[in-house]
Amino acid sequence: MAHALPEHGRPHDQILQDLRGFGAHDPNYKDARLWSLVYWLDEPYADFLGQAYQAYSSANGLNPSVFKSLKRFETQIIAATADLLHGGPETCGVVTSGGTESCLLAVKTYRDLARATRGERRPEMIVPTTAHVAWFKASEYFGVKLRLLPLDERLHADVSKLEPMINRHTVMVLGSAPEYPHGSIDPIEAMGAIAQRRGVPLHVDACVGGFILPFMAMNGIALPPWDYRVPGVTSVSADLHKYGFAAKGASTITYRHLELLKHQMFVCQDWPGGVFASPALLGTRPGGAYAAAWAALQHFGVDGYRDLAARTSEAFARMRAGIEAMPELKVLGEPHGPLLAYGSATPQVNIFAVGDQLDARGWLVNRLQFPDGLHAMITAQHLPVVDDYLFDLQQAVAAVRADPSLAGKGRAATYGMMAHLPLRSMVRNKVLELFANSYRAGGAPLSLDGQGGEAEGSKPLLERVAAWYVARRQQR
Repeated sequence: MAHALPEHGRPHDQILQDLRGFGAHDPNYKDARLWSLVYWLDEPYADFLGQAYQAYSSANGLNPSVFKSLKRFETQIIAATADLLHGGPETCGVVTSGGTESCLLAVKTYRDLARATRGERRPEMIVPTTAHVAWFKASEYFGVKLRLLPLDERLHADVSKLEPMINRHTVMVLGSAPEYPHGSIDPIEAMGAIAQRRGVPLHVDACVGGFILPFMAMNGIALPPWDYRVPGVTSVSADLHKYGFAAKGASTITYRHLELLKHQMFVCQDWPGGVFASPALLGTRPGGAYAAAWAALQHFGVDGYRDLAARTSEAFARMRAGIEAMPELKVLGEPHGPLLAYGSATPQVNIFAVGDQLDARGWLVNRLQFPDGLHAMITAQHLPVVDDYLFDLQQAVAAVRADPSLAGKGRAATYGMMAHLPLRSMVRNKVLELFANSYRAGGAPLSLDGQGGEAEGSKPLLERVAAWYVARRQQR
């Protein structure tokens, strides 16, 4: 009988060769062809992070009194983060496994704060429609009803609508710095004034911006206030493994004072295994991620991060100027950097078809909906390739303008359909069905980008949903 687990152990060189081979169809991020997901500098830095991670790869942050080294790393990371965010002497926080955990923890904290201080049993939170999807996940996980703050005509969170939405069930308000889809910093100062007046906590999701916006400001770029300088801000999440260039698995959540953080923590005093206390969602907390995050901060220092921010800002400015110079395109929203989104300025150019053309030229770009657009998460590594990208973008636009039928082919047809399908709950259920099936033991991997094999299960998820929808319409 064959087993998924090999019957006998294998030589290390064979295993490592397989590992390298498994990445053959992964995105080409080392040559800056990918515009999301990865924050890559070069091989020597990656080796350095790997060594830092390996030095503590067996260490466990479950009990901070045992591995005192990890608590030391965490304390210094939080101190550095609080300093960057203009926190005061009472600022406190923890290292988490990523931005999603940081966002989940904020919702759990403010739900429990409202439960403890006023007996709230029907908690609600107000988030802009551009809030990261992690906040929607947190709503579902923790039973906190979402109330969506709409956008104005500039695709900014419409702060004029905020105060009427606050009611006795509101446990928190969210702002982003910046929000992911369009790269705009929400009007945190105005939101903070309202939140403070109404006695409601305001969390700032700076998972993207927390380790680049401060250095952009140091470099002289004018940014609106968004951190603890705004009096109403009570907590901030900031990812180390994004623009902090730490190894994957490192984020932070900080609070203005300790009484807030206490509501994040879990204590079980009657467990037969002993009194148990945990500061965040994870029990076992990987020591390697702590060590690599600390090492990243030590490696760059303020000067190093300012240099990264300067190169990122230059790449962003050149990209934005290049897009704005193309009459067929328009920048979406009012981005401050480092995120940039753009859409079509004319019905003759389908933006998803432009995305297909860029894919065909070796770039991997993300698609947006409501409104339709393409997205770029720009890093310092992209600076050398911006001109190449803009040249290919111009060629892509010209190809789509010359052949409008491209809008009905490939991923353009799929994304165009999926972004505008009615009955969104039906779409959700089909996505859930297909997505869940990909997690069967031994099942075929689910391809999200069309780079898998020939099997049905390797077709892109949205392509399969679109095919299902077309077949369903034809049967009716």
